Amino acid sequence: MKVKILTAMASIMLFASCSDFLDQDPNTALTEEQTYSKMDNIEPLVLGMYSSWRNVQKDRGGLMFQLGTDETQQGAFQVMTTPGQAGLDYYNGFLSQENTALAEQWDSRWLVLQSAGQAIYALNNNTEADTARRNILLGEASFIRASLMFELSQYWGEIPILDQARTQELGYGRQPLPDVYTYIINDLKVAEANLPATQSNKALPVKYLAQALLGKVFLYAPVASGARDYTQAKEWLGKVISSGKYSLLANYADVFSPDHANSTESLYEFQFNNTWPDNNQIQWQTGSRAIANLDQYAYFGGYDLLVPTQYCYKDKSAGGIWEPGDKRKDASIRYDFTYRGITPTIPAGFGGDELDPHVKKYEDVRVDGRQSFWNSGKNKPYIRYADVLLCYAECLNELGSTTDAEGYVNQVRTRAFGGTLPAGMNWTGLSQADFRDRILDERMRELAFEGWRRMDLIRTGKLVQYVKTRNKWAAESGTIAEFHNRYPISLKEIQLNDDINPEDQNPGY
Repeated sequence: MKVKILTAMASIMLFASCSDFLDQDPNTALTEEQTYSKMDNIEPLVLGMYSSWRNVQKDRGGLMFQLGTDETQQGAFQVMTTPGQAGLDYYNGFLSQENTALAEQWDSRWLVLQSAGQAIYALNNNTEADTARRNILLGEASFIRASLMFELSQYWGEIPILDQARTQELGYGRQPLPDVYTYIINDLKVAEANLPATQSNKALPVKYLAQALLGKVFLYAPVASGARDYTQAKEWLGKVISSGKYSLLANYADVFSPDHANSTESLYEFQFNNTWPDNNQIQWQTGSRAIANLDQYAYFGGYDLLVPTQYCYKDKSAGGIWEPGDKRKDASIRYDFTYRGITPTIPAGFGGDELDPHVKKYEDVRVDGRQSFWNSGKNKPYIRYADVLLCYAECLNELGSTTDAEGYVNQVRTRAFGGTLPAGMNWTGLSQADFRDRILDERMRELAFEGWRRMDLIRTGKLVQYVKTRNKWAAESGTIAEFHNRYPISLKEIQLNDDINPEDQNPGY
């Protein structure tokens, strides 16, 4: 059975991936009995999960789900040379069950989920007297399982539920969405009840992060799951706001500066630095190939995997999203490619867009002139307080309190304009429908390249409508369809998992 193989692989991968940033040196080859009987053996497993969760956010893999939106797309040279990956933007025949780029993302996350299920089962059956320690570990493992199930279900729909206490009953097949979201919500409630308010190790979650993700789950849950609930979402997000633990930084650009890592705006960041294996290589994938050809030690060089769409980088007057004076524009997107007085040229045979605007948020000036941009290692945001405020505002609007919702959006916009909203830039007097239309642009301005856009388009039913006109490659192919709201289950999963058969594939593939 495939899952037995995955269990062994997960243990090897998770223990091997524990790097110095967790200050752990776990033992390997633990027997199941040892793991289940001693918390000293369970704790390294839980810590290893956080290392591995971080590692799926690294390099190309951590950006794959951002392809094929109206916010980001692949650079031209990538599309020309990598047809399978290009299918994620073209929405053509290469976006199929044979797509290895997607299969890798599915597989890497299930390895972590398998270990989360193992740890939860072990902790629920542990009889040691130190219940306080046990409860924190249970909260941490439950948070991991919930966060990954939420991500996978958003992109693939019905997914297996890995619960060792119910393996005979559930098997390893895809489960109905109501059951999947019941698990996600219950896991997050366990996490919220057991996680501490602070953790000295920033790689580990706290109570307020579980509250924020609960709010997002109730907001983002598919209607078919029966779990979308704006009142519940408002309640959980409101707990974060009323806690007084978080606030917006005065300067938007500071949010992405290593000097302000894990700030009062951050509920959670994936922790990285400039030394392998704790570098994230994101700049390698988001910078300009023309700069890379000029100097491998230029901090904003790269290889154009992920670039902004024209809709994302243009001003509103030119058909894009940016309003005059919004400081988030230049903090998020690079428009100027002059490096040490030299402006590079695009060599023949490239895609031609290497000097078009690029992602700026992950540029790591600490490597400039000293290390290759492959060693980029700024932290990667997961949930920020600005996101909490915008999600809370959406809930208020859906519940009929649009005027109150405008106030929370204006908090975010005030910071975006340097602390004072210019005349005409505050949101006021909107109808509920107008608010719905405008909030997606506001979320792109605030949260561009942070990984939420595809989910935002799916939950609002806008994926096909917006991507087919705003994404260059999707517009060129003209083949995006409603069934693309879900990714295909990989052929390897169907072949190896006895409980997922060809007829279980998502429609359209």
